[in-house]
Amino acid sequence: MMLGNRNFSGEYFAEIGRLLDTVISSESHAVNEASASVAKCFANHGLLFIFGSGHSHMFAEEAFFRAGGATRICPIFKPPFMLHEGALKSTTLEREAGHAEEILSGYTIDPQKDVLLVVSNSGKNAVPVEVAQTAQQRGIHTLAITSRQYSAQAEDGVVTLADVADIVIDNHCPAGDALMHIAEGVPAIGPGSTVVGLTILNAVLVQAMGLVSESGIAPDIFRSAGMDGAIEHNQKLVKQIEQRVPHL
Repeated sequence: MMLGNRNFSGEYFAEIGRLLDTVISSESHAVNEASASVAKCFANHGLLFIFGSGHSHMFAEEAFFRAGGATRICPIFKPPFMLHEGALKSTTLEREAGHAEEILSGYTIDPQKDVLLVVSNSGKNAVPVEVAQTAQQRGIHTLAITSRQYSAQAEDGVVTLADVADIVIDNHCPAGDALMHIAEGVPAIGPGSTVVGLTILNAVLVQAMGLVSESGIAPDIFRSAGMDGAIEHNQKLVKQIEQRVPHL
């Protein structure tokens, strides 16, 4: 096999950097709005619930029980809508209507103090849209991370996540997500929605915890279990939320 000199990895890094620069310049207002909502939730001893289907379930994984992360996170884990019980099955399910009540069952989300974040790159699959709609019908403040460009490809009349959520943060990823074309006739490669989206998520959480701290309240933050005293520190925090978070 003959190897060329094109720096594909360098091009991918550049594309990710370009997307992050776009998000920083275009989405700061939405990020700040979302952060203020989450900060109010944390200060009121509420929880940030996070849901995504398919690969977007990783957003709930990222934020939950995270070293250096916010304690008051409740992931919404429904295995059939993730990947490990069958990727083909989950891909089919996330496009089907009528699953929102089932997904939200087992979680008590208080509209007076809790917030829900729904993540969907395409923004047009039935499941994340209906989860956001159901939450709003219950009076729950709802945030979204999605691609408006991808959502724009939805058929006329189709409601997208960006149409539903109270605050929308655009990840600015292209439709189809893949960022690079490596050769004519070869499908595009190099997804960007996870790298960019998780950066957005952590930026929201960092800003929210900073706002809580500035208000004079010590934010609840987990420490890495490998640090001195971290086990005892984390156990005290767990006791504050264990009655409401079924995945601890």
